[in-house]
Amino acid sequence: MFQVRLEEHPIPTSKKDVTQLIDWLVATFGLIRRRGEEHAFGDAQQPVVRLLREHFLANPIAGVDANALGDELGLAPASLHHHLSRLSACRLISSRSEGDGWRRHFLRGGSLTAAIELFSQEARMLLQMRLADLDNWWDREGGQGSLKIAMAGASESPALRLWVTEPSPQPDIKGASELSNWMAEMGLLGERPGKAIMADSVAVKLFSTMLARTAPLSIDEAVEMTKATKPRLVRILERFHAAGIVERVARIDRLPTILWEAMESQFRKRGEDWLLLKGGFNRQLPPRQAEILVKALKKGKLKPELVEKNLAKVSPEEQMLLLNLLGGRLPYGYRMVGDKPKKCAEMCMSKLDRVLRRIRRVAEQLEKAYSEG
Repeated sequence: MFQVRLEEHPIPTSKKDVTQLIDWLVATFGLIRRRGEEHAFGDAQQPVVRLLREHFLANPIAGVDANALGDELGLAPASLHHHLSRLSACRLISSRSEGDGWRRHFLRGGSLTAAIELFSQEARMLLQMRLADLDNWWDREGGQGSLKIAMAGASESPALRLWVTEPSPQPDIKGASELSNWMAEMGLLGERPGKAIMADSVAVKLFSTMLARTAPLSIDEAVEMTKATKPRLVRILERFHAAGIVERVARIDRLPTILWEAMESQFRKRGEDWLLLKGGFNRQLPPRQAEILVKALKKGKLKPELVEKNLAKVSPEEQMLLLNLLGGRLPYGYRMVGDKPKKCAEMCMSKLDRVLRRIRRVAEQLEKAYSEG
């Protein structure tokens, strides 16, 4: 069964260092999840690294007999089978029966670049199939809205961490749903989902909410909705973000309310003159609007609705600058990428393609290093 846990990493600095290139390949395919004390200073002696370096890349066409592998690596049959199964699940290697009870394993296509090309085609096809399932649960109405403006850190995309698995029969877990099983297979519930695979778990609730919600979901709203702690919610939402299915944006829809809070706070602390001069009223607002807002503050009648009405003709960028001068801070929120499932799938596929291009490049460098060495 095809199963790979892709992790995006920067391209290795060296083009000829075989160990560094193999380490990068192993890390990108998520083949090493735990590192014991014996591997604290590098992965050169990890079984899966040795399998690739000393056997499959050294003998790409001839391959190697499983019986000989166990003797050379000093691995128990169960341990050897575990590592070979993971390489096979990534579609890097294939095998055939030798007729003597043992199997001969070899790189698919007879070379690393051929194996990567076959892997890339299958990974793209399977991810498209899995992302098409979003149509079943996508319940958002209306467009995405103009909530994106240039803000440092808001739209920066994290390194991709995504599982690609072929569809399989759903496990018989009481309390799980079709959506929660899909999330588990995509890696959205973490390494070991446990109770998170239940249909009423925090992670599934958050994802279901974003599937039906156009406005971004802030951390404060998520806390109120789920009663979970902020650190836990941030971990869950950032996991969605790293998968390329959810994006992190500034809550421009809450800008009038945040501006109102900042105006009220600074007026009580520093007064009218500070608001007009250092607070940015004279610089960022038309004179008439500044006058109306100050009068409302003096009378204690300023409301978010009045702020929104008077700033209707002020661009979001100018409003953000005003908020900065007032010492306020606009929260971030999380929402599904794109306004339709198709757009979400396209954005996620583009991130997968970026990782696949890097894998192809490293595979070519590895083959060149072996041919020259």
